This record gives sequence, C-alpha cells and structure tokens, in this order.
Amino acid sequence: MDLTGTGVALVTPFNKDKNIDFTSLGRIIDHCIEGGVNYLVCLGTTGETVTLTLKEKQELLDFTKNQTAGRVPLVAGFGGNDTMRISEQINSFNLDGYSAILSSSPNYNKPSQEGIFQHYKHIALNSPLPVILYNVPCRTGQNMEAETTIRLANKFEQIIGIKEAANDILQSMEIRRKSPSTFQLIAGDDIHALPMISYGCTGVISVVAQAIPASFTEMINAALVADFGKASSLQFSFLDLIKLIFEENNPAGIKAALSKQNLCSEDLRLPLVPISEDLRTRIQSYFD
Repeated sequence: MDLTGTGVALVTPFNKDKNIDFTSLGRIIDHCIEGGVNYLVCLGTTGETVTLTLKEKQELLDFTKNQTAGRVPLVAGFGGNDTMRISEQINSFNLDGYSAILSSSPNYNKPSQEGIFQHYKHIALNSPLPVILYNVPCRTGQNMEAETTIRLANKFEQIIGIKEAANDILQSMEIRRKSPSTFQLIAGDDIHALPMISYGCTGVISVVAQAIPASFTEMINAALVADFGKASSLQFSFLDLIKLIFEENNPAGIKAALSKQNLCSEDLRLPLVPISEDLRTRIQSYFD
C-alpha cells in the first residue's frame, strides 16, 4: 500500500444519546475525500475506539468502506495490550476493502523492547493484511525505540511502515536511515509532518486535516515535492488551529472544529468530555 501524502484518522461522531451518528460520519468522509486526502484510517485513537463495542467497530468498518466506495484506500486500526486478542480480532473482523492494519504499541503493560518486538512479530505473522506500526509514547507510556522499529522493518516484509509520533527528530531520522527504502515513515503528529518530510517521511496520518483537508493536503503535497517555502507558508496559516485542537484533548478539540462546520456534534463518550467554552471560542473563531 502506498502511504504517500495525507491520511486522516477519522473521528467517530455520536448523537446526543451517545449512539454512533453515521450520517455525520458520511459527511466527514466526503469532506475529506473532496478535500484531496489520500487515504482514511477507521478505528484509530481519534475515533474513541476504546469505548466502542465489537459490533460497533464492525459497523464502522462497513460504513466507512461503503461511504468511501473505493475513492481512496482504507486502513483499519487494531491496537491494545493483549497480543493474542489483537490477532484474534484482526482475523475475526470482515476487512474487505481495507488495505492495511494500523496497530499501536502496547499500552499500560510497558513491555521491554524485546516484548514490543515479539508483540509485533506475532501480529505480522498472523495478520491477513500488511501492518503499519504505531509508536505514540504519550499514550502508551512506553517509547518504541528506533532500534526496535528498524529490527522489525528489516525482519518482516508484512510490516510496511510506521506512524511515528514520539516527536523525536533524531529517532525518526535513525528509522529512515537504517530501514529498507520500501519501509514507509509516516508522521504521527500534525505539527511535525512538514519537517519530517524533509528527511524522507512519506506523509502524515493527520487529525486536523479532516477539518481543513484542502489546505492541509496542499501543504503536504508541496513538501513532498520539496517546495518548502510554499509548505511553510501554508502551515503557518493554520499553525494556531493545530495547537488549539490538541490543547485540552483529542478528539474533543477536532470535534469542536467539525461542529463549527456543521459536520458533526461535539458529543463524546466518557471519560472524555467537551472542551472548555474558552477553547471552543478560540477554535471556532478560526472559521469565522
């Protein structure tokens, strides 16, 4: 799967009764595709996946596939801290129409680097689809070090890339330098995508791009052809929005931005709660 360009980690919209709002999800998917994004991620962290039932996850996978209708590739998120259970889920879901699995490093358990390696080895050997690693230590409590990623990249062809969100430039440079040329380094944080592209990152899996798909995708595309003057100018134009989106909570921030555009409500499932009124005002003023 070619992961070049802008991917979007979709939110899961909810109604006031906290049931999934599929109508709003359809609007967001169309908004992203019409804005030029290159692929979509269903069941990522931004989708509040840990609060979804297995039935809801399959419904979201099916709806996203049907709404996308082959217009862009799709990635399905499967992460957690129970290796065997993740593998079982990957193989029990209907993943027709999906091109790859995005799987976050185990959270809470805090395994050693060897434990992380063995975790992904098991998933790679048992997944019916190519696997994208996901390193996000601010959420998992444990960094997947460059040496572990490089070892996985060189050992398993089934592992095709990493969403790297450690926000450590040296670490991501080492991954790019020592992994196979076919292994795709993907920015996992909106703010770091532009500088990461300068040393070989192929793009980003973005949160904010679902609110501003056209301008964000234009920025990434400019960077990919080394037009960093244009890319920097575009990023500076929405830099404040990126910072605001993540100031209190993700996905509460991005849902506030989407709500302003009448794409979905701000409703979340506990323990997440909406952002403060002050932050909401500052986010929504961007679109005025």
